[in-house]
Amino acid sequence: MFREKIKVLDCTIRDGGLINNHAFDLRFVREVYRALSEANVDYMEIGYKNSKRLFSAKEFGKWKFCDDEDIKKVTEGIESRTKISVMVDVDRVDIDDVKPREESPVSMVRVASYVKDIDKAIFLVNRFAEKGYETTVNIMAISRALENELTEALEQLEKECKADVIYIVDSFGALYQETTEFLIKKAKSIIKSKEIGIHAHNNQQLAFSNTIEAVIHNANFVDGTVYGLGRAAGNCPLELILGFLKNPKFDIRPVLDLISKEFIPLREKIEWGYIIPYAITGILDEHPRAAMALRGSNRKESYREFYESLVGESEQ
Repeated sequence: MFREKIKVLDCTIRDGGLINNHAFDLRFVREVYRALSEANVDYMEIGYKNSKRLFSAKEFGKWKFCDDEDIKKVTEGIESRTKISVMVDVDRVDIDDVKPREESPVSMVRVASYVKDIDKAIFLVNRFAEKGYETTVNIMAISRALENELTEALEQLEKECKADVIYIVDSFGALYQETTEFLIKKAKSIIKSKEIGIHAHNNQQLAFSNTIEAVIHNANFVDGTVYGLGRAAGNCPLELILGFLKNPKFDIRPVLDLISKEFIPLREKIEWGYIIPYAITGILDEHPRAAMALRGSNRKESYREFYESLVGESEQ
């Protein structure tokens, strides 16, 4: 699958931060950045650029806010071609907090939006593009979007939006191969002036296969996380993506070292990945919040009871 246009974005720290309120320490984040740099991964998404008016710095770690000075502490002294990305959510960012590109260590700003908020996403992306950033729109919960609404959103994005990439996001890990193919082809049929990307969650252990399916149908931006780290079931494992792509610029070995040294010990402290309650929410196309609550309770292994609570069936 060597295709030079394919770009790999690692969102380990950003998506993984949803597990621990973005409280990874500086040493850990530097080790991730160092390994990604040595592996020649194209982008590292280091966190969210959220408003401190809306979120408390006492409750969340620094990667919820991604101050430029904190990012510089991660990257300083490490020779790298890996670009830094941050994500913003519609209605959760102060545009004026984001400096012009030439004054910031950040190269890309990604705007996460539901279909219903696509107008707001376009406004944000266009402002960030004017500040000099590479930009994307990440259409979240795509499995819940009505086709006519998605069509209208894609048409707006093509005509009105300055984004470089439009991402299809399987927020609930509910997509299968056929639907992934349909969505990528649909996006490609409407979006002519931008690239298409895929961000897949691993509730049904399909994140990697759906990413491959997207690549087959000419999605050129792919997301992953080291060892699949991410909220609930986690994401498409970066190491599998690097193993699949045949571009000789990528080197999987630094990522394997990183997993051995940092992520195996981390797995003893926090939980993520394929677990039955997350599989159930993926099967039912539900947000994983109910499964996350179950995993924090004293009935964490009550799988049938959990399933029936979601589908409304009483125990036989």
